[in-house]
Amino acid sequence: MLDVRRLSLLCDLTRLGTIAAVARANAYTPSAVSQQLSALEREAGVPLLERTGRGVALTTAGRVLAEHAESVLAALERTTAALAAVSTGLSGPLRIGAFPTAVRTLLPTALVALGEQHPGLELMVTELDPVDVPAALRERRLDVGLLNDYDVVPVVPDPSLDAVPLLDETVYLAVPATAPITGDPLHAVRDADWIMAGPGTLCHTATTLVCRAAGFAPRARHHADEFTTVLALVAADQGVSLVPQLAVEHPPPGVRLIPLPTRRRTRVAYRGGAATHPVTAACVTALRDSVDAFLRR
Repeated sequence: MLDVRRLSLLCDLTRLGTIAAVARANAYTPSAVSQQLSALEREAGVPLLERTGRGVALTTAGRVLAEHAESVLAALERTTAALAAVSTGLSGPLRIGAFPTAVRTLLPTALVALGEQHPGLELMVTELDPVDVPAALRERRLDVGLLNDYDVVPVVPDPSLDAVPLLDETVYLAVPATAPITGDPLHAVRDADWIMAGPGTLCHTATTLVCRAAGFAPRARHHADEFTTVLALVAADQGVSLVPQLAVEHPPPGVRLIPLPTRRRTRVAYRGGAATHPVTAACVTALRDSVDAFLRR
């Protein structure tokens, strides 16, 4: 019989590439991970790993087992969901991860609704950059997470996760109200100072690619990840920035917002097989109702 936890480690190795990375992701030592994978090889009866210099790579059998292991883990999630569906009432922890603008605009309404409809749930929110959500879901630090991408930065789907669309947003060019913008707005600000998110974030990458498509590289003067701060800096004539619809419900005086063709898409993600879990379904419903309320404002 193949051990499920060891199968999970094999999937982690497929995704992360090294024993050391798998150990960090699971709070194990590299030696412990190696021992667990060696035990999985004995259970499987075939070599799953081969040495490549200082590292390891999956054999053909290892890749086949890892592919099937994803299906096994998803089936276990569906089994858990089926058991939860026959329980009376929803209870227990619901750990939600979301990016700052969603935490501020969408989560409060959704949390109130979940608390009123399912008082047995223990609601917990963690603010995370979308790039960190998939790992938190896989490692079971979250049950539901909000992911987003931009049309200029499409995200490759994670085979271990499922997701449903939540919101498609307009992206705006935020400029000081006194800025003389004529013609193509991006061309008009090609020489401006820019307020950008921190390097490595999705928003930073999106801004870089939007500007590159317009024929220039943005000159970053300030770095800020919170859009409230970004808009305050724009209002103070400190530069220009790209901001999504969720961030501009109440822009400060002194900011002009120019809609661009670029779109940001947000999805609700969870582990593969968890879509039918009553807690997951209740969370998705509450988030969709919250989006509807936001768009009606």
